[in-house]
Amino acid sequence: MIKSMTGYGRAQKLVDGMDITVEIKSVNHRYFEFSSRLPRNYGFLDEKLKSFFNSALARGKMECYVQIEAVEEPDTLISLNHSLVKGYLDAYKELADTYGIENDIKVSNISRVSDIFMVRKQAADEDRIWAAVSEVAKAALDGFVAMREREGARLRDDVLSRLDEIISNVEFIEKRSPETVAEYNEKLLGRLREMLGDAHIDEQRILTEAAIFADKIAVAEETVRLRSHISQLRSFLDSSEAIGKKMDFLVQELNREANTIGSKAQDVEIARRVVAVKAEIEKIREQIQNIE
Repeated sequence: MIKSMTGYGRAQKLVDGMDITVEIKSVNHRYFEFSSRLPRNYGFLDEKLKSFFNSALARGKMECYVQIEAVEEPDTLISLNHSLVKGYLDAYKELADTYGIENDIKVSNISRVSDIFMVRKQAADEDRIWAAVSEVAKAALDGFVAMREREGARLRDDVLSRLDEIISNVEFIEKRSPETVAEYNEKLLGRLREMLGDAHIDEQRILTEAAIFADKIAVAEETVRLRSHISQLRSFLDSSEAIGKKMDFLVQELNREANTIGSKAQDVEIARRVVAVKAEIEKIREQIQNIE
């Protein structure tokens, strides 16, 4: 099943004491491009997320937003500067003993002293954090992939209907092309009769001219190649691989064959059908820009 490069997924879970939200979205792009918005101190997740999502998206511009909030345990540690506390207590005692005054120091007094408390960030356990984030990322990815598959199914149906329309026009061209040769032969013979009257008309010369005309407007090779390219496109539409680039190449080939038929066309109806074919090819080209 083909997939669209356009998708969106979001998941939020409480995992291992962390409230984690992962949101991803993508749009069409020639190659795979990834960018992330992460909380401070979680930059190590960028490459891991890029590799994780690259396994699901071969082409496309993906943006990822991650939010992490600690719920059950703080991410900072507060400790006492014991040597500094002891130094102040010793100094207070010495002051009281030396001058015979009451040592009424309290916790509330000494806690006001600068640098008594040491505050530092708890060292991040990267493996633990990635295990939690990847679980939420997987849930977001599931929704993302489901949306891409739904969009891909719509693209597939649209492209198939346009290929059917092209085949219908090709069939008309294949049928009409020999008829134009017969009509040319009749017109040529009619003109000669008008010009020569009862004089002898060289039937062989007429056949030769008709053969030259038939060769000039022959489009059998082009229509055969058109049918072959369309058959390949249909097989690609049932593929589970990334086939957007291959389809883009085949659409260019379809357009090339249609242009060649158009340049050979000596008939108004065939010319109209070529215009219709090229219009459908252009619509297909626009659609496959969104196919991975």
